[in-house]
Amino acid sequence: MQATAKARLQIHFCVVLWGFTAILGKLITLPASALVWWRMLLVTVALMMTPRVWRGLKAMPARLRWAYAGIGVLVSLHWLTFYAAIKLSNASVGATCIALGPVFLAFVEPWIARRRFDPRELLLGVAVVPGVAMVVGGVPVAMRLGLVVGTASALLVALFSACNKRLVEHGDPLTVTCLELGTGTLFLGLLAPLLPHAGSAFVLPGLHDAILLVLLAFGCTLLPFALALVALRHLSAFGTQMVTNLEPVYAIVLAAVLLGEQRELAWPFYLGVAVILAAVFVHPWLSRRKEPAQPELLGVTESHNTAD
Repeated sequence: MQATAKARLQIHFCVVLWGFTAILGKLITLPASALVWWRMLLVTVALMMTPRVWRGLKAMPARLRWAYAGIGVLVSLHWLTFYAAIKLSNASVGATCIALGPVFLAFVEPWIARRRFDPRELLLGVAVVPGVAMVVGGVPVAMRLGLVVGTASALLVALFSACNKRLVEHGDPLTVTCLELGTGTLFLGLLAPLLPHAGSAFVLPGLHDAILLVLLAFGCTLLPFALALVALRHLSAFGTQMVTNLEPVYAIVLAAVLLGEQRELAWPFYLGVAVILAAVFVHPWLSRRKEPAQPELLGVTESHNTAD
């Protein structure tokens, strides 16, 4: 299978798994800070038991380790604001705000990843905005703070996606995942006293929350996070994020089935989903014209498929 087509399938699989994160975030009763801290800690501990991760860390230059550590801080802040948005509104609204990521990426990826600005990406990113507006239209006043926090989360996901794109060739995916999430765990531990529910991050969760945290950490975090890093070697961060726009679609459908949130949805929701889907599938069609000219797709080695 062509590397780019395979990478797109990998990203779609990741998005299906990510679609469950909003549902689990709503079902877990812990505050957002505690939820994210435990999520990152569980994944980090699991990866640290892998010899391959230690070999990768030992071989990685110190400057690169610090760079990935900085990205880990962005990842932790993204997840913190994402789950805070869900707690402040609902799973559907929190997940849908992430579809604003391409708008931010259209600006930040050319600057951070050092590639040429493509006006088509900006147009496709802007095309998503009416869809998002229609999906979240009619949100009660009490949930509007969740929209603001969710938009901040979309900006953060754009920043760390572009940074990962710039550095994706320089580290083993599992090693990078461990380093980023481990740094995020330490950062949130230091930040916890300044957040609402200070200290709750260090409280042992109950059995119900513990089971859901394990599902969230390994099924919806470790596997898709590492797999997405591999797929990102063959896709632009913008193209990846456009596919990730399907995450709110999956999350909202799951929320309707599992949480009964369909009572909050009306016809603008379905129209907004159609707009998002159109942007998702138009982007790969347009990208096929320029993919052969991308130097990052040339000279592909076996190391690019380490997580296959």
